[in-house]
Amino acid sequence: MAVWGGRPAVPEVELLRDADRPDSWLLLVDGTPQSHVDLSDPAYLDFEYVRRIGHVIDLLAPPRAPIRALHLGAGALTLARYVAATRPGSRQRAVDNNERLVALVRESLPWDRRADLRVGVGDARAWLAERRAGSADLVVCDVFAGARTPAALTSTEFFADVARVLAPGGVCAANVGDGRRLAHVRAQAVTLAEVFAHVVLIAAPGVLRGRRFGNFVLLGSDRPLPVAELTTRAHRDPDMARVLAGEVLERFTAGAAPVRDATAKDSPAPPDDAFAR
Repeated sequence: MAVWGGRPAVPEVELLRDADRPDSWLLLVDGTPQSHVDLSDPAYLDFEYVRRIGHVIDLLAPPRAPIRALHLGAGALTLARYVAATRPGSRQRAVDNNERLVALVRESLPWDRRADLRVGVGDARAWLAERRAGSADLVVCDVFAGARTPAALTSTEFFADVARVLAPGGVCAANVGDGRRLAHVRAQAVTLAEVFAHVVLIAAPGVLRGRRFGNFVLLGSDRPLPVAELTTRAHRDPDMARVLAGEVLERFTAGAAPVRDATAKDSPAPPDDAFAR
């Protein structure tokens, strides 16, 4: 275990070596797993929700064609490394508000310096507001304060700015945590549907039924998403998932209301045993 030296960081940042894979690390913030990276094989994605977004990346453009990606919530840069490895020449920018985390990742988990990847420190929403319209093919929204997404990153106003930054055909991919009644993820799905013409939800069956707390991947775009291909990949994944779109997604979200800045709340806190491995 490697803990940032000196005074205890607030929040606490830890790096744990993965005993099952050489040169692999787990990044935790306040005890919550945030990222897993394999420095020798950046195309390896350990977390199931990260693989879901990896499927989106694979289908976003022809194989190995470069894309322009923005990452809100840098973490250990797992998906940025994946894009750089699978789509050489991609232009990527990432932001995280935890300066100590960014410094630790730079020092202890270095990425390929040939990649066109810049990482900044700042507030994700304010940083996004400074990006040019139509400047990204992919925006990954994966910002957590501990284990909860801040309220400011859950509203129609926020996702409207994501849509502004996306080029035609671009995709917003948001990681959403929820459980039990699933009120938060239902509201997030209809929030995206107010902004994007096409929305898809991906999750493990047990999570989708509210049987356990977990991660949902929400996708939004101004153009049809590759639902059939995403479904095939989700079914073949080691952790099988379901893909909801169209009328099925509408039934899932029936009765939910979009989230506005004025009424937005942080995502629900997971139970204490949610991240037991």
